Order: sequence, then structure tokens, then C-alpha cells
Amino acid sequence: MAFQKKEGDKFILVISNDSTVFNTTRWVSAFDMLGGRLTEVKNLVNALGEISNVSFGIISGRYGFIPANYVVMPYDNVPECKEDYEELQERTDYAEKIRYVCQNFFDRIIVCVPKDMFAIIKDSLPKGKVIAVTNPCYEQECKERGWTYLHRNGARVGKENAEKIMEIVRSL
Repeated sequence: MAFQKKEGDKFILVISNDSTVFNTTRWVSAFDMLGGRLTEVKNLVNALGEISNVSFGIISGRYGFIPANYVVMPYDNVPECKEDYEELQERTDYAEKIRYVCQNFFDRIIVCVPKDMFAIIKDSLPKGKVIAVTNPCYEQECKERGWTYLHRNGARVGKENAEKIMEIVRSL
């Protein structure tokens, strides 16, 4: 029998990119492997897990778009600029994987990526369901797509934005 959502269930997807800070040299989940700026997003994911069914996807420099619970090994290639994001897209087509994952299931998709990566994935995201923590250059476009725009503060999310996101999810 296919999975069916129950009345009142909230399904959230959080998307972010990897970090240059690796917490270990062993093979572990991407969630446990990556630290640094991603820690702020991981804290948000943990908080969202208390009030919703949350999934976390990471755009990784080695593997492309993967679930954060995938076991990975440390790697050297962490994209840090527009050219790196474009090369990664060419190699792994992470935007198409995001498009596929975002179809129909999630109530909200929270995106916390750099502006040049956001430019690559924005057309893969569904209308009306996105909370975009991004650069001000996308504020108007987010509104036109029926998305919630939050100005990127802090390393990836910022305390105020995390609180706003929690409020939005609680209100679903």
C-alpha cells in the first residue's frame, strides 16, 4: 500500500549546501560529517523535527544532491563560487534531482543556499511552497512565485529567520 499523509501531518524539506568544515575523517552520514556554516541549518532541522516530519537534503561537492542521512566519506571538492556551482550542476544535475524530490509531497521547502546556487535551482522548486533564505536580489522573484522570502542573515539562516520559519511551520 502506498504511503498516505494523515490529517495534520506536516512534511518539510530543508535544502542547503555542504561546508568546508568536516567533523571527522571517517565514513558517517552527511549530517554528522559536515559542520561549520552548516551547523546553523542542522540546528534548524533538529528544531523542525520536534514539530514536523522533516527531511534534509545537502548539495554536496562530491555527490550532488543527497539526503543528509546518506553515509559519505570526506572529500576535497567543496564548491565555493558560481563557477564551482555550475561545474557541479553540469556533473551531477542536482537541480533535476531537487525538482524530482520536491514534487507534490512536501508542505514547505526551506532553501538556504548561496545566491549563485539559488539561481541554478530556483526553477526546480514548486510555486507557493518555498521559504527562501537568500540574497535580496531574489526578493521580488520570490514574491512573484508565491514564496516566502527571508533575507539571509548569519552563516546560513540566522536566529530571527529560524524563529520565523518555526512560526510558519507551526501555522501549517
